[in-house]
Amino acid sequence: MRILQTKRVTIDAQHPQTEWIKEAAQLIREGQLVALPTETVYGLGANAMDAHACQEIFKVKGRPQDNPLIVHISDLAMVKRLVEEWTPQAALCADKFWPGPLTLVLEKTAFVPDVVSGGLGTVAIRMPKHPVALELIKEAGVPIAAPSANLSGKPSPTQGIHVWKDLKGKIPLILDGGPCAVGVESTVLDLTGEVPTILRPGGITKEQLEEVLGEVAVDRPAPDQAPKAPGMKYRHYAPKGELTLLIGERKNVIRKIEDELRKGHSRLKKVGILCTLESAPELHSQLPDLLFVLGSEHHPEEVAGNLYQGLRLCDEQGMDMILAEGVSEKGLGFAIMNRLHKASGQRVMRV
Repeated sequence: MRILQTKRVTIDAQHPQTEWIKEAAQLIREGQLVALPTETVYGLGANAMDAHACQEIFKVKGRPQDNPLIVHISDLAMVKRLVEEWTPQAALCADKFWPGPLTLVLEKTAFVPDVVSGGLGTVAIRMPKHPVALELIKEAGVPIAAPSANLSGKPSPTQGIHVWKDLKGKIPLILDGGPCAVGVESTVLDLTGEVPTILRPGGITKEQLEEVLGEVAVDRPAPDQAPKAPGMKYRHYAPKGELTLLIGERKNVIRKIEDELRKGHSRLKKVGILCTLESAPELHSQLPDLLFVLGSEHHPEEVAGNLYQGLRLCDEQGMDMILAEGVSEKGLGFAIMNRLHKASGQRVMRV
């Protein structure tokens, strides 16, 4: 892969400068890649109707070919070229949650390249809430396919500097709009079956969806099943160090983290801890090599917003072991725990 001169520009998140939007849109129309902020994480964008451009996303990220891409739109008029039928359930979801962190999976048209859908007969679409993303899609005049702007398998980028560290020299332009507000990816909802089914939990909770749609299921894919949405099949969001997720009552989790910390230090390992605000005082006294407070257990949006930053910091500071405190799976906690399970490679201790 040839080395590119990567430009990283600071763009106003609320009132994006026209010059940067126009430059990015021109690159998209030319079949090149642009990293852009969304409210969830940074995306690596390409013209969703250009198979060659979308193929470049897979090359740059090192992404498995059967892992579908999410297509981002700026208005409902773009839906017509993408889906065979705009169902009543889709209309309800769009009216309630768009623009926002909800991706809908529907039957695709022949206009959608197979590389975008991972060879499936469906397409995943969403309307992002971030002004930069919306303005870029509008200016480009095409839907933009955009998975997370990181190397495949690594923690997703929630700041422009994360994209720079992963993709410098691989893409021509990074639009740096500052930190992402949500911090975890969108919820992916399959509307092709009888019961709406969450394929990946994210920024819109199961409870929120049930208020609009009634019954909502959660998919439990078989290991050999082709992934219907990003983040389902492969190890994702993973730091370099060995991450262990600890689940249980706080006093038991703290005690187990202390035990594992001592074991790690006895083996001359650098040990990092990711924990809630409530557990931090006791764990800080144990002198870990890194203590990163994700946020209060009573404010899961804080934990979600800080999660990938914590995982990346563990990499930057060379942690060999990472001990992560679990949170309640209610509401947004379901998405947080999904990411921690993935990051750990299912290395979980229940105490």
